[in-house]
Amino acid sequence: MEGLHIRLMYSLFCGFIIGLERQIRGKPVDVRTSMLICVGTMLYIFLGTHVNQGIDAGRILGQVVTGVGFLGGGVIMTKEGLVSGVTSASVVWLLAGIGAAIGLGYYSTGVLLSIVALVILIGVEFLEDVFKALPRAVRKHEKEDKQNH
Repeated sequence: MEGLHIRLMYSLFCGFIIGLERQIRGKPVDVRTSMLICVGTMLYIFLGTHVNQGIDAGRILGQVVTGVGFLGGGVIMTKEGLVSGVTSASVVWLLAGIGAAIGLGYYSTGVLLSIVALVILIGVEFLEDVFKALPRAVRKHEKEDKQNH
């Protein structure tokens, strides 16, 4: 099982950094879950490439995608007509993709995708906050102008 250790370290790292962001925000897909998804997917893909000289690796990848879809679906909830957990389900799906890339030996791809995920998760929230603040700032200035006139 040559190369398993390095794949394990990469998948643990990638799962950890994404899971930490999710855990800090109090989301259901926390550090442990993220690491386990990434490592588990990596392991199945790694083993698939070593069974029958890798002939069935594509089939194993397809089965992993199906299983992860079921897992991600369990994170999505509906309460009082509102759907929540879609981002967390997407994170589960992406973590599996990252684990698969690492399992196939594409380490830099796994790390790059983890960084992209963090930029999306943190950066888009920052932009949402900025755009929420813009209308308030405009209204605040309009209110001040009315009071000064």
